[in-house]
Amino acid sequence: MKTDVVDAGPFERLMTLRLAEPELESAKERVSRRLSKELKIKGFRPGKAPRAIVERMVGAERFRGEAIDEALPEAVAEAIVEAELKPVTTPRVEAVRDAEDGAIEVDVRVTLWPSADELPDYGDREVTVEIREVEDDDVAEQIDRLRNQFAELEEVDRPGDTGDFMLINITALARGTEIEEASASDLLYEIGSQSFIPGLDELLVAAGGGDIREGPATLPEGFGDHAGEEVTLRVLVKGVRAKKLPEVTDEWVTDVSEFDSVDELESMLRDNLVAISVNAARGAFQEDLVKGLIDDLDVDLPEGLVQAEMEAGFHNLYHSLEGQGIDMATYLQVTGQDEEGLSENLRESAVRSLSTRVLLEGVAEAEAIEVDEAEMEEALDDLAASSGKSIDEVRSALESSGQEQSLASDILRRKALDVLMDGARAVNADGEPIDLSAPEPEDDRADSPDEPSPAGDEADQADQD
Repeated sequence: MKTDVVDAGPFERLMTLRLAEPELESAKERVSRRLSKELKIKGFRPGKAPRAIVERMVGAERFRGEAIDEALPEAVAEAIVEAELKPVTTPRVEAVRDAEDGAIEVDVRVTLWPSADELPDYGDREVTVEIREVEDDDVAEQIDRLRNQFAELEEVDRPGDTGDFMLINITALARGTEIEEASASDLLYEIGSQSFIPGLDELLVAAGGGDIREGPATLPEGFGDHAGEEVTLRVLVKGVRAKKLPEVTDEWVTDVSEFDSVDELESMLRDNLVAISVNAARGAFQEDLVKGLIDDLDVDLPEGLVQAEMEAGFHNLYHSLEGQGIDMATYLQVTGQDEEGLSENLRESAVRSLSTRVLLEGVAEAEAIEVDEAEMEEALDDLAASSGKSIDEVRSALESSGQEQSLASDILRRKALDVLMDGARAVNADGEPIDLSAPEPEDDRADSPDEPSPAGDEADQADQD
C-alpha cells in the first residue's frame, strides 16, 4: 500500500491511500464468506458457496464495493500509524476512485489536535470584578428562612393569601366523571406553592373557610394517562391556617442551632454570605480572565473538531433531557430556541471549550507544568470517594477505558489555570486591587440554619470538557 500525505489546513492532513488489486484479495475472501452465509444459494449450505458463485449472485460491482469497504478500516489505521499521525476525530473518507491500473485511490481527511503558535500575554493582566456587599437585609433574609422552617400553623378567620395554608377537599372532574388520581381529601396545601395542579393556586387566593371554588385546569405530567386532560377543579376550603413565625431571641437560637445568641448566629451567616460573595466574584474573575485570553488567542480550529465537539454537546444534552423525561421539542419551546438557534449555541460552546483547552495546554507547555504521581493518586482518591469504589477499582476502570491520560490532562489544565489566576490581578471599577481569598463558608457550625448555597459559583467552568 502506498500513502501520500499533504497538508489540508493548519491542523488537517489529507492522506491518499493507493490499494493495488492484490491487496484487496483478503478483503474479498472475507466478504465472500460473509455473503455466502447471508444468501440462500441453491445447492450450497450457508457459508459454503465458492467465491465466484457469490460474486456472480450479487454482481461484480457490488462485490468489489463491499470488499473495498471491508479493507478500508484496516488500511486507514495502518496508514495513520505509518504516517505517525494522531487523529482527534474519526478519520473521514472523502473520495474513492479507480486508478487506470486497476488499483483504487482513497482520500482520507485526518484532523489533528490544534495548538497556538503564540500565546497571548498572560503574565500581568487586570480583570475588573465587583464583590457584592453583604447588607443587613441579606442576613435578615437568612434569619427569616430559618424562622420559616420552625414556623407553626394557626387557624385564622380570614381569607387566604399567598404563603398561607389551606385544608381542602379537591375533586377533579372530566366530563362529569371524577379522576381519583387528581382528587384528595383533607389536603393541607400552601397557596402559591404551585405544587399540585396548575390553576389551583388562583382558585384559592382570597377564599375563606367554607367556600367552594370551581374552575378549569389541565392535568400536568405525572398523572399517567390523564396527563394533558382538561378537567374542572372543585375545591372545598375547610379552613385557613397562617404561619406563626418564632420570635428571634437568644433562647430560640440556642434551641434551633449550635449558637448561644442571635449575635453569634448573625455573625456566622454574615461570614458565610461574604465568603459566597467573594467566591462568586472569583468565579467571574476566572471566567472573564479566560474569555479575554481566548479573545486574544490566534488559533484556527479545524472544522472537523468543532463538529465533533458540537455532536458530543448535543448527545450530552439529549441524554440529560431524556433522563428527565423531556423531549427535544419541549426543550426548544421552553428555552425559546429553534433548531438553528440551538446549533449556533452548540457551536459557540464548542469553540469556547476547545479554545480554552488549547490555551491551557499551551500555558502548561510554556510553563513546563507536569503532573506527578502524587497528584494522580489524589485525583484517584477523590474519584474513589465520590463513587464509593476503591482506588484500585477506579484505576482499573480508567485504564481499561483509556481514560487515565484524560484524567492527567484534566489535572494539567487545572494547574495551568492556577498559573493564569495567580498571574492576573483583580481590580474594582476604580482600578483598585481587591482580595478574592476569603475563607469558605463555615457550613459545619450550625445544624439547622438553611444557609445559602454557592450553587451559582462558576469557578470550575473554564476548563470543563
